[in-house]
Amino acid sequence: MSSIKSFEDLKVYQMAREFSRKINKLIKKLPSEEKFVLVPQIKRAKLSLTNNLAEGYGRFHFPVG
Repeated sequence: MSSIKSFEDLKVYQMAREFSRKINKLIKKLPSEEKFVLVPQIKRAKLSLTNNLAEGYGRFHFPVG
């Protein structure tokens, strides 16, 4: 069993990063008319996913030092 030293060590965070990469590929396939409405919304949502995981981890894991 490995120790978790950062939110980046969390399996769920790693899965969210992979999901984000897949979303980037999907965005490239969207029609150009979605460029100004749907694409920015999708980008904000995928970024929010990883940011919320990191923030949630940091809320109860303070550095010891």
